[in-house]
Amino acid sequence: MDYLKNKGAALDLRVSILLCCVVSAVSGQIRYSIPEEMRKGLFVGDVAKDLGVDVRRLVSGRARLVIDDDNQYVALNKNKGHIVVNERIDREKLCAKKSPCSFSLEIVLEDPLELFSITIEIQDVNDHAPAFPKKEINLEISESTPTGTVFLLDSAADPDVGINSLQSYSLKANEHFVLKQHTRADGSKYAEMMLQSGLDREKQSEHTLILSAVDGGEPQRSGTVRIHVSVLDANDNAPVFTQSVYKASVFENVLRGTVIARVSAVDADQGYNGNVTYSFTHQEEDSSCPFEINSYTGDIKLAGDIDYEVSPNYEINLQAKDPWGVAGASKLIIEIADVNDNSPVITMASFSGKISEDSPPGTVVGLISVQDKDSGKNGQVHLTIDESLPLKIKTSFRNYYTLVTEQNLDREKRSKYNITLTATDEGVPALSSRKNVYLEVTDVNDNAPAFNQSVYNTQVMENNSPGVALLQIHASDPDQGQNARISYFLIDDEVNGNPASTYFSINTESGVIQSLRSLDYEQVKEYKIRIKAQDGGSPPQSSNTTVIVHVQDQNDNPPQVLYPVQTGGSVVAEMVPRSADVGYLVTKVVAVDVDSGQNAWLSYKLQKATDRALFEVGSQNGEIRTIRQVSDKDAVKQRLSVIVEDNGQPSRSATVIVNVAVADSFPEVLSEFSDFPHDKEYNDNLTFYLVLALAVVSFLFITCLVVIISVKIYRWRQSRILYHSSLPVIPYYPPRYSDTLGTTGTLQHVYNYEVCRTTDSRKSDCKFGRAGSQNVLIMDPSCSGTMQRIQSEKSILDEPDSPLEVS
Repeated sequence: MDYLKNKGAALDLRVSILLCCVVSAVSGQIRYSIPEEMRKGLFVGDVAKDLGVDVRRLVSGRARLVIDDDNQYVALNKNKGHIVVNERIDREKLCAKKSPCSFSLEIVLEDPLELFSITIEIQDVNDHAPAFPKKEINLEISESTPTGTVFLLDSAADPDVGINSLQSYSLKANEHFVLKQHTRADGSKYAEMMLQSGLDREKQSEHTLILSAVDGGEPQRSGTVRIHVSVLDANDNAPVFTQSVYKASVFENVLRGTVIARVSAVDADQGYNGNVTYSFTHQEEDSSCPFEINSYTGDIKLAGDIDYEVSPNYEINLQAKDPWGVAGASKLIIEIADVNDNSPVITMASFSGKISEDSPPGTVVGLISVQDKDSGKNGQVHLTIDESLPLKIKTSFRNYYTLVTEQNLDREKRSKYNITLTATDEGVPALSSRKNVYLEVTDVNDNAPAFNQSVYNTQVMENNSPGVALLQIHASDPDQGQNARISYFLIDDEVNGNPASTYFSINTESGVIQSLRSLDYEQVKEYKIRIKAQDGGSPPQSSNTTVIVHVQDQNDNPPQVLYPVQTGGSVVAEMVPRSADVGYLVTKVVAVDVDSGQNAWLSYKLQKATDRALFEVGSQNGEIRTIRQVSDKDAVKQRLSVIVEDNGQPSRSATVIVNVAVADSFPEVLSEFSDFPHDKEYNDNLTFYLVLALAVVSFLFITCLVVIISVKIYRWRQSRILYHSSLPVIPYYPPRYSDTLGTTGTLQHVYNYEVCRTTDSRKSDCKFGRAGSQNVLIMDPSCSGTMQRIQSEKSILDEPDSPLEVS
């Protein structure tokens, strides 16, 4: 780091005298040197230490950097007193070929005002390799070209400077050509290729060479180009320019199309071989030459814009070539003359735009920088303001001016000043520029923000994307500055049992309310949230408003069929007697849609049917009715597919299958629907399990049958033993037995049952017979033995498992 500090010098003394009545100023100059391409945040210099300024002074004085350029390459860390890299610095972009490369800036301190000048030099690094403007150089050389003939080659361009710039050229070894290197007056290098041995087109008509350009950086970088030489038949004279160097001068404001210069070359050959064409050669690939040359006349015209402040001169290489490719070279130097074409630029280096009404005269309002890119008197400027204002301009140094108060300010008389700054240069004619700035006399925060409406209403379609903007609200505050800066906040009340912040958010700056989640009309149809607007005063003031968000329905729910219920494992069928007439109500499809409005309007339509001529579906009520008389020819099994569709856009639908049995009796329905296909897509595993289950059930059935037969045989044997024994018999009176004569009993009824069993229990039938006549059994009291036997026989008959019951 190169550090230079001059305090008390004559220039600084003069500046201090100018500022002594305004502010206390310390003038100094520091110079730092850093390489280009440094990362953001890297250390440049410790200005606090180098200037001898306390870090606390940087903070209290609201230190800031003032840079003339639009790019803020460095930044000031006030807390540490360091200057650090703020953005990538490209030396080639900043200074092009200029060396050394540097830019200046100032550090401004306030209360009191102090100004320090800093120069930062950018050192070049080898970040560019030499590059040729073309991928291939094509040369046409006559075979009669004498040895020693020189051919000018396109130069490589390297935007780096110093040792990092292009240093040398090299040509791949060959038997015909050698390379010669030259250095121009400005230090740039170019190469020429010289023919050292004669060419013979009959032996070899084409030659391919490799030209390399290397720089001197570390690491070294290089670029190559292929040279393609086509050997032509004899043409033994090259065009020769009338001058080795042409010079021209032009003002920077000249119009396009103006002829700047005319060049001429003579070819000693005659006829076709003496025709000469002109062109510019070895221009850098990324350069935009504002000139063009007429290839036949040699007139050079302005084709683009020229600017003295961008490039004060141009050096153009000229080439004259005959039809056989033999060329001569020259150079054109064009000097650009400056004109007063740049107006002064006014920059507010330090200006807050606010001042308290109790500020005394002499208070510094702002620091102003005026720059003019022109040179000489064209760049000398003066700054003035309207004399009627209670302000004045005081000259600082190096095109800096201070704006100070001259009288006491009174906000009640005037709260804002429109200040017109006029900067005028000394050019002929003089150019000037104006800049309007507004100075506000600050006030206290005595007004709260006010919304345009007390209640805002907005609508949003349900199933919205999270983050969609719903509404922008606005509040106004008659205060000024920070007191009128309004921020918007969402009051986190409960909405539907959850905090409002889980549903909505608001942009604190713009007042745009956004939905944080997808809303569902079927859950909540309306949200009420409260918004607070708060200004930036101290203390702040605020006001509230209510926002009502109406959720609009969207057709996002298909109809749901409530009846008939669709089950996966069983078949539900509606019965229609064969005597049903036209219009017979078979069943009704009942469906609902949780949407609202026309999205919930349902229509029913028969999609498929076993017999479309037999049934119809009511489009509005879903009733399935017969449309003709049912006949015996109609199939028992009828399968109807009914589609239920809503009226939304796009519409949604659901399909229900209705099984209808055309029969007069239930057994007929069972016989027909026993083999109704539930699921036709059986697999091998299901078959295996069914066979296994059938085997287990069969085994259990046979086991139970054997046990039941064994028990019955056992009971029958026990009953036979009791029948032949002489044990007394105790009378047993079964249910429904009444003693009519005191010693006799009567069974009230005899019932007959006819039972038919089949292997399929669903086809079994049972008939309940009519009651028979009463049987009265009269017993003789004198016949006690007979009574006992009869009762014993009756006891046997009453046994439910007695063999007598079966016979």
